[in-house]
Amino acid sequence: MKVWKFAAIASMLLSSLLSILVCRDMLNGSRKYSPVPSSPASRASSSSSSPPAAPRRSPRALDRPGSLLSQYGALLESYTEGELRRLLGALVERRRGAKAGGRAKRARARHKPCALQQLEVSVSELGLGYESDETVLFRYCSGTCDGALRSYDLSLRSMRSSRRIRKEKVRARPCCRPLAYDDDVSFLDTYNRYYTVNELSAKECGCV
Repeated sequence: MKVWKFAAIASMLLSSLLSILVCRDMLNGSRKYSPVPSSPASRASSSSSSPPAAPRRSPRALDRPGSLLSQYGALLESYTEGELRRLLGALVERRRGAKAGGRAKRARARHKPCALQQLEVSVSELGLGYESDETVLFRYCSGTCDGALRSYDLSLRSMRSSRRIRKEKVRARPCCRPLAYDDDVSFLDTYNRYYTVNELSAKECGCV
């Protein structure tokens, strides 16, 4: 692990501790310097004897830097070098584990096996030029075929990498495609015309 990573994590940790101490010190100061309400009799006597005094302002938190700096310094001194190293190591390992978990989830999402999926859509959403509000169950094939590489795919990939095949648009890996199609789908459009569409939904999927 590089030194700058330890420095960045230590800076983040210390800044968060400093913000907590600042908030706590400001709260303690506001409680300590809050004005005490006086009784009506005392206010009447003071108003008759002397002119009204200006309202007393509570001191700002910045006017008391000693307490905050002393608390912050004591907090830093309470940790030994070994404890700081262990704490930073735990933070680094947790961050590394979170990144590894995210990469594993994305890898699993990208490498789902080829399988049959289904979706309920309207006929107009099929994109075949029909206008109809009827819904159909559209089955499709989705997934990857990395484990179904054949000698043809490997040789084609080698030819592409060596630029022996450059101009043609070829695919050097199997594709998840339907192996068989479901029954024909019939429906009425918005003008009450009857249509039948064949080979619309997949019945079986495989790597082709």
